[in-house]
Amino acid sequence: MALRAAQRLMRQLPDAQLTERVIPNRDRSIRLMCHHIFRIGEAFLESVEGGVEYAVQLANVPPQDGMFMTGDEIARYGDTIIARLENWWNKLEDKSCQQKIKTFFGMQPIYMLYERSTWHSAQHGRQLVAVLEQLGIQPDRPLTPEQLAGLPLPERLWE
Repeated sequence: MALRAAQRLMRQLPDAQLTERVIPNRDRSIRLMCHHIFRIGEAFLESVEGGVEYAVQLANVPPQDGMFMTGDEIARYGDTIIARLENWWNKLEDKSCQQKIKTFFGMQPIYMLYERSTWHSAQHGRQLVAVLEQLGIQPDRPLTPEQLAGLPLPERLWE
């Protein structure tokens, strides 16, 4: 749900503005933040499917130069990540996610990393709504407080 909402929102972004900073005091472009929303899920999959030790840096791998230059291209990349996440979930035998995986902070149950990946992408989706509003664009069906309920989101938007 969080990733599908992000796709809708990033498709509204004018391509010419993707290289602008998300906020003035952080050296991150809108393009990089949009890519990061899906890279979070991809890093999760690399850990749970590929046995890669989870580290925060995995979610911060930028796209290759010349790739994902439009909101639509990034949203289509999101389709591949969503499909992989759905496939992983459908094949998962123990949906309580109690299985342990290796992370930079020790062995952790999958549910912990799954929740972190979910709220992390949702938080950036909230930020994407703010970016659209700053551009004078009405966001297309952002996540509602009811949809975000229960996620341990930061209180403030830019934390």
